[in-house]
Amino acid sequence: MDREQLRALQKPFKDRYRNDPDSARITIEATGRLLPDRIACGLPGIPHPVIAGLHPAAGGDGSFACAAELLLQALVGCAGTTLCAVATAMNVPLSGEVTARGTLDMRGTLGVDRTVPVGFTEIDLLYRLDTSADDATVQRMLEATERYCVVLQTLARPPEIRTAFERPRA
Repeated sequence: MDREQLRALQKPFKDRYRNDPDSARITIEATGRLLPDRIACGLPGIPHPVIAGLHPAAGGDGSFACAAELLLQALVGCAGTTLCAVATAMNVPLSGEVTARGTLDMRGTLGVDRTVPVGFTEIDLLYRLDTSADDATVQRMLEATERYCVVLQTLARPPEIRTAFERPRA
């Protein structure tokens, strides 16, 4: 896809959101089916379903996806897609890859030490880019990618999270 095709693709959306800001607020939902006999959760994936389960460092056998790894994959997918869109909009050819590396202390996750945080305490995002663009242009692309990447911004500025419980209706 080139810059003009991207602009044409996104123009009706941008116009609608400018003219009707309320239409820009969307809700995305994910639901998983609990699999307690497997200590896992089934996720309807596209194109294939995914089963998330325990990481081997928490007792899993490695046969299921780890939700923490899925989080990193979501970050990579969003950052990579956003970077491709930004590069296309800037008319900068590139190829390469994006890697996210997260560090966590499993003592927190397993309740071994309540003073240890649960979850990632560090995430590094590495772009390996093959491009003829100069360093200043690459820096502008990366800044725009960081600004517009939904997953990166969600991790950097966590939303309010509310939890609730309900029973199925009889």
